Parts: sequence; structure tokens; C-alpha cells
Amino acid sequence: MTAAERRSGLRGLLGTGELITAPGVFDGLSASLVRRVGFPAAYLTGAGVAAAGFGLPDIGLVTATEMAERARMLTGVLGTVPLIADADTGYGAPLNVIRTVREYEAAGVAAIQLEDQAFPKKCGHLPDKELVRPEQFLAKLGAALDARRDPDLLVIARTDARGPLGLDAAIERANAYAAAGADVIFVEAPQDAAEIERIAREVSAPKLINLVIGGLTPLESADRLRELGYAIAIHPSAALGAAAYGMLTALAGLAGRDPALLAPSGPAEFFELVGLAEWSALGERHPTEGITQPWP
Repeated sequence: MTAAERRSGLRGLLGTGELITAPGVFDGLSASLVRRVGFPAAYLTGAGVAAAGFGLPDIGLVTATEMAERARMLTGVLGTVPLIADADTGYGAPLNVIRTVREYEAAGVAAIQLEDQAFPKKCGHLPDKELVRPEQFLAKLGAALDARRDPDLLVIARTDARGPLGLDAAIERANAYAAAGADVIFVEAPQDAAEIERIAREVSAPKLINLVIGGLTPLESADRLRELGYAIAIHPSAALGAAAYGMLTALAGLAGRDPALLAPSGPAEFFELVGLAEWSALGERHPTEGITQPWP
């Protein structure tokens, strides 16, 4: 199956009204298992690639080139399963976004996700996120829509406004991004069932929800999400968390230690396993103030 066929297949699934469940993939083994189990799509998790591929926390340290190469490998392993790919902030200005879209498309992905955080971004379930102005993200979104060579490549627009600005602002941004032509809208980190329901009612576009184990968003069932009208549910930590816990348990047993002393309960603690505290200290020593311009 060609990349174009995978893209048209995913777009076709989007039009059926059924919920597309996409587990997170980050290496060849996770992609092989997703294909063999028979999921309709897979999600290239930036957090998973950062942690499992490079031993880094998800705070904007992985480059566009590294992510595109990982996407290329995963599409080969996944075969007929379409890949929805995390592209963070697009890795720069609108011109950089154009190259990112072209590289991801050449790697065979079926959908590309861009977000409105300031660079360097953070995992959507960590605190203290910063945003760009809506018009800045709309410029990136327009560049992404113009850059795709295959019109079936889905462009997913994610807003992280819920954390720093509240749900009203997040929904306002989401609808602006939908009006600008995004194929799918992703409001990151709603914090209870009522917020999930409100997003479903008030965002006028196909919607994606991110279900992170131990994260800010409650883990709603597929039946409930289908009932609410969500189009895609991604599960970036389903395989990653289980794999990490399995490795931790095996290695702790080998060393005669209690794995419970290191086992994470949420995203922040998970990223501590790959140096979040150390990288955060470096960030405080070398701040980006005056170099990047987050908003507000």
C-alpha cells in the first residue's frame, strides 16, 4: 500500500463517524505490535520518541530531522496502518513549517499535528506552558496547508490554551483554527468529563482527544467518546508506559532494588527518569527570554 493510499484511507475513516483509536508508537517494536493487533491507525508520539529514542524529556529537545527519520522508519514497519505524526510547533517559523510538512509527507505519514505553544514546547500535561499569539499559529497553519502536496494529508491543529488561559480561550482558538482550514482540531488537556463534553459540543470540526495515563484528562471509554462525536482518540502512553514499567521492574529486580521507588505516577515523574530535573536546571541557567516571544 502506498502512502497516498494510507492517507486516503485515514481520511475515509474520518468521514465514517466512527472513533479512530490510535495507540502511540515510538520504535520498531511498538509499531510492529500495533500492526499485528490490528488498530486502524497509529500515533507517532513525540514524548515517546524523546524518551525511548533519545533518553530525553518531552521539552522540545528533539529536532525535525530526527522526528522525520523516525516517522520514515515507522511507516515502513506499520505497512497498511496510517501514521498520525506529532510535529510539535513545526520547529520554527512558517518557512520551517513548510519544510517540516514536506519532510513528514515524504516520510509517508497520513496526518501531521502542529501546536500553538511557544518554542521550546513542553509535554501538554506538564505545567507552565507558553503560547504564541493566535495569529502567529494561524500563519503556521496556513503554511502547512499550502505545503502539503497530497490533499489527503490531514493537518491537525492543537491548542494548548486550556492550561495557561482557560477553556473559553482554548475553544475560541480551536474554532479559529478550524475556520482557517485545519482538518482536525485537538484541544489539549481538558481536565474533567464536563470539559470533554463542552469541547465536543462547541468545537465545530472533527475532534481529536489525547488520553495520557496519569495525565490531566480523565480516561473516557471509547463508547463514551464515540457517543460525544470525537473522531480520533490517541493513546500515546499506553505502550510506552507499560514498556518502561516492564524494563524498570526487570532491572530493579536484577539490581535487588524495589521498582516502586522509581515507578512514575504521571508524566512529570516519567520524564524524571530521563533527566527532566537536569534539563530544567539547564534551562534556568540559560533562559530563552528575549530570544523567543511567547504570548501572553
